[in-house]
Amino acid sequence: MTSTLLTTSEVADLLQVAPITLRKWRLSGAGPLFIRCGANVRYRRDDIDRWIADHTVTSTSEVTHV
Repeated sequence: MTSTLLTTSEVADLLQVAPITLRKWRLSGAGPLFIRCGANVRYRRDDIDRWIADHTVTSTSEVTHV
């Protein structure tokens, strides 16, 4: 499987959220899958795309993943 690895800053820019938001999501398990490489965290682009698709809704009353 070949997928581009992204840093926390790159994913934060892509999702238009603060890097601290991604850190909080990692702690709670609410964010996209990530890879721990020693002290570094990386995200596969495929996992980000899947996470976005899984959180796409058609109504504000629709239940989303937490």
